[in-house]
Amino acid sequence: MSALSIQIVGSINLDMVATAPSLPGAGETVTGAVLARHPGGKGANQALAVEKLGAEAYLIGRVGDDAMAGEALALMEGFGVDLSGVEVDLTAPTGVALIAVDPSGENQIVVAAGANHSVTPEQLPARIECPLIVQLELPIETVEAAVGRATGFVCANLAPAQPVSDQMLRRADLIVVNEVEAEFYGDLLHHGGGRVVVTQGARGAEMYHRGVKMAWASPPQITAVDATGAGDAFVGAITVALLEGMEPQAALEFACAAGAAAAMKPGAQPSLPTRDEVEALLT
Repeated sequence: MSALSIQIVGSINLDMVATAPSLPGAGETVTGAVLARHPGGKGANQALAVEKLGAEAYLIGRVGDDAMAGEALALMEGFGVDLSGVEVDLTAPTGVALIAVDPSGENQIVVAAGANHSVTPEQLPARIECPLIVQLELPIETVEAAVGRATGFVCANLAPAQPVSDQMLRRADLIVVNEVEAEFYGDLLHHGGGRVVVTQGARGAEMYHRGVKMAWASPPQITAVDATGAGDAFVGAITVALLEGMEPQAALEFACAAGAAAAMKPGAQPSLPTRDEVEALLT
């Protein structure tokens, strides 16, 4: 049994993925797509990523009282994620993400939050004593409350980008953003004493401390099938790597390999790699 336990507070969705010949422009209809259904949601994806990379994941979230909830939780249950903190909402449906993917793996995503927006601070423990991962697909006040109750390491994946308190930015030991999110927050990201990682898709990722670049890494060369979930694989991997004591450079390389591995398969959670699959890409 792993000695590393990580609490994730985040969203749980069922992803409806349409793989199409191209992504639609505004007002355009694209035909010829193939539909698949996969468990998703940033919180759920990151919880499963952590579990498959060898840590013990504990998820706090919310699903609806509907058939989609079982689908959304199935893979996490199968891999042993602790779901005792997941509550059932009797009035709101399970969250759904509508995802279009083109042959190169690029995607467009629209999320209907459903029960995710009913996760309140009252659902959280009074103290969160193990390392914590949060994202911004839950109500901001709930995310901020989770960070405020954490007594240890905090990873804040500031996605999707939206305003958060300066206190939260300063409290985070690790902030993970992509280039669009980094532009949204600007210099605010670097006001705290924690590390900041900016992901750049197929070009890799950079790590900063107080605005100074301290490490960068490129992912292994792969053939991308679907980038959905790659960012969540990266967040889970960089958190596990740093908590295990990897140096920043090695941690970035490990996380980039995890993201690349996830992009090699369709779907968010079905594509999340095991520890062995990540390490195989690094050899």
